[in-house]
Amino acid sequence: MRNFAAQLKIRRQFTQLNMPLHKRLKTISRLLIGIFITSVLSLPAIAQEKLSVQTTAISSATQKLLSLNQENIELASVSAAVIDARTGAPLYSKNAELILPIASVTKLMTAMVTLDSKLPLNEKIRFTQAQKEANNNYYTRIRIGSLLPRKDVIRIALMSSENMAASALGHTYPGGNMAFVKAMNLKALQLGMTQTTFVDSSGLSERNISSASDLAIMVRAAASYPEITKYSTTKSYTARFTNPGYSLRYGNTNVLVHRKSWSIDVTKTGYLNEAGRCLVMMTKINGRDTVMVMLNSYGKRTPIGDAGRIKRWITTGKSGKISSSARHYQRQVLRQLMPEQLALN
Repeated sequence: MRNFAAQLKIRRQFTQLNMPLHKRLKTISRLLIGIFITSVLSLPAIAQEKLSVQTTAISSATQKLLSLNQENIELASVSAAVIDARTGAPLYSKNAELILPIASVTKLMTAMVTLDSKLPLNEKIRFTQAQKEANNNYYTRIRIGSLLPRKDVIRIALMSSENMAASALGHTYPGGNMAFVKAMNLKALQLGMTQTTFVDSSGLSERNISSASDLAIMVRAAASYPEITKYSTTKSYTARFTNPGYSLRYGNTNVLVHRKSWSIDVTKTGYLNEAGRCLVMMTKINGRDTVMVMLNSYGKRTPIGDAGRIKRWITTGKSGKISSSARHYQRQVLRQLMPEQLALN
């Protein structure tokens, strides 16, 4: 962890840390509203009339979200970001620029790059020993030599975080795995994810790194792919392989997709020792799509608890408290990764 912290220290920037978060959010809010109004004024008069009521409603709703009291939310995740998906306006930020390992959250980018390639989704992909070795022979139930349609390979990579599936998507890309990783990093740059680096398609390497603010961008982009919204939120699925013929049952790694109280459009979990528990998702709260990113959470169930705290904060104005052990864990991690920010707090 210390070596990793030393690598991250070079890339950290704290140019805005001296400005209170609520002032930064108000500034961004004014900018977003100003841009929207300017774009409306550039439209023909008839179009302006049609949008006038919508403009007022959007501005009012967004202002209400941005006026939420930042002091009334407490999360157990080391790093987090919450944004309004419709406008991109940040609602909450906690160490959101801190660069951390992201584990299997990587697979969202894997899915986007695969879909961008326009490769046939019904084409059957063969699972090979080379793909398994690329994952350091990580355990998988998939048999070497078997086949599965590309669409189902994407599905089990997203919903159940099957590492062999993600590896197969990279290795069957035109130009091979190296070309795939290159495409992942190019896609990140095109989206404006300047704090992100990918080194494999599965997320098994701790060198797949990003920030909560960058991942919020990625989740919004992923939500524009109908296949990702469908596959990532699939509750359970039976994949039917051929050569030889057998079936494997998969379940979604995010338990919230099974709860009627949640309406989730995109989701991905992640876990590595170096990354902790991670969860990203887009979900509807009060009828508006909200992006949540939680990195390095304390305990297996903590990301789920944090998601509930965020939802409670947006709907009631207060999130509730976290445990003292979670606070202690955060301070330990931050002492290792970003002592400069602790000194400023």
